[in-house]
Amino acid sequence: METVLLYVLGVVIVVVGLAVSIGLHEIGHLIPAKKFGVKVGQWMIGFGPTLWSRKFGETEYGVKAIPLGGYISMAGMFPPGKVKDGAVARAGHLRDEFELDIVEGDMHDPSEDAALTKIHAVRPPAVKAKMDSTGFFNVLVQDARDSSAQTIEAGAEDRVFYKLAFWKRIIIMLGGPVMNLLIAVVLYGIVLCGFGIPVASTTIGSVSQCIASSTIQTTCSATDETAPAAAAGIKPGDVFVSIGGTAITSWNQATQIIRDSAGKTLDLVVKRDGKDVALSLTPKLTERPVVDSATGAVKTDDNGKTITQDVGFVGIGYATEVQQQPVTAVLPAVGSNIASVAKIIVTLPQRLVQVAQAAFGGQKRDPNGPISVLGVGRLAGEITTINSIPLVQRVSADIQIIAGLNVALFVFNLIPLLPLDGGHVLGAVWEALRRRLAKIFKRPDPGPVDMAKLVPLTLVIVAILGASSALLIYADIVNPVTFQ
Repeated sequence: METVLLYVLGVVIVVVGLAVSIGLHEIGHLIPAKKFGVKVGQWMIGFGPTLWSRKFGETEYGVKAIPLGGYISMAGMFPPGKVKDGAVARAGHLRDEFELDIVEGDMHDPSEDAALTKIHAVRPPAVKAKMDSTGFFNVLVQDARDSSAQTIEAGAEDRVFYKLAFWKRIIIMLGGPVMNLLIAVVLYGIVLCGFGIPVASTTIGSVSQCIASSTIQTTCSATDETAPAAAAGIKPGDVFVSIGGTAITSWNQATQIIRDSAGKTLDLVVKRDGKDVALSLTPKLTERPVVDSATGAVKTDDNGKTITQDVGFVGIGYATEVQQQPVTAVLPAVGSNIASVAKIIVTLPQRLVQVAQAAFGGQKRDPNGPISVLGVGRLAGEITTINSIPLVQRVSADIQIIAGLNVALFVFNLIPLLPLDGGHVLGAVWEALRRRLAKIFKRPDPGPVDMAKLVPLTLVIVAILGASSALLIYADIVNPVTFQ
């Protein structure tokens, strides 16, 4: 029962943390939007049916049923289309009038033919032919413009997003991602400077009894050679004092001396039960796998073969201890996380193929690959149930997961594609560039960029993101990433 409760605790921590992060992301948009005078109709966490809402001033704040994002509704996100023909340019509005005429025809004349006759009477044949030839995508674009126009109230025509100076629109759209970045910095500060993180200590945590003949060997046989550390009498719990007369202050320092001293006998001093114990240690020249210093993973070449090197080996492992880090460690940690997320996004197509192979073919999931919100919640619950580490450190790990999610939201939303924030930023930059060039070459002001024209592409991107999310969720159900 306790394990179940701990698992639920981990999931709740991440779910609440993600919801708060999404809400603050939208606050990052909301505050500058209101500051610049844009009318904001809604601030919502989630999508779908509204579970709760309350209106303060002119803005409705609420929570919706599907907690997979959030949004604010700003007036006039898209500019109206350019006028090319007086009748044709109003095609979208005429369409609304025609639909109204149908209703009126049904109300006043039970004959459907009479209603259709009335429609053709008010719609000029040229306009009808033009509308029929616009195509499905043009209808989508016009619908987007119409929806944007409906958010503009009488008397508030200038309180719209598209009329703002380009730099104000950039500030509004970057407000959300920047808020996520700030959240990540704060949470990493709490984890690193408050809770602290497990680091390698100068205490010996494990001692191998033999030199393994392969990297997959887990037990010793009678024919295996005794490991140098066991032969020297080193025991778990011993603390390095000095090696070869050099005082030891870190585990990396000790291992570097050992790796560089193959075949040499070293005078070793360890502290055991409060007393200094003198030993002699002779590292053996051994071929060992090359390990990534950042992730701890064994490196492989392009063919998947383990990369090895000849180094001094004694057969010991370190014990960890929790140490609070200086404030100066926070930004590098956030930067490293940003780089990792960016790498995943750049290689996302390839990684999604690997996820599909794992989901449908049974291959092992990449622990450093993409993962859905469902998978993140599962990992958080699993971490909280690991009894081998203190509960406070398990909670710290869950907080670090939330920090990582905020880094992911920051980087992902900077992608210069709609409907992401980066797409709106790119549109504002392109508009500023167009207007600048027009001014330089003494051409008429080209006006605002018609971002509504990108709505069809936006729908394609949304469909791709939806399919990718579905794949990740399925993979996290049938073949999840796990710590066990």
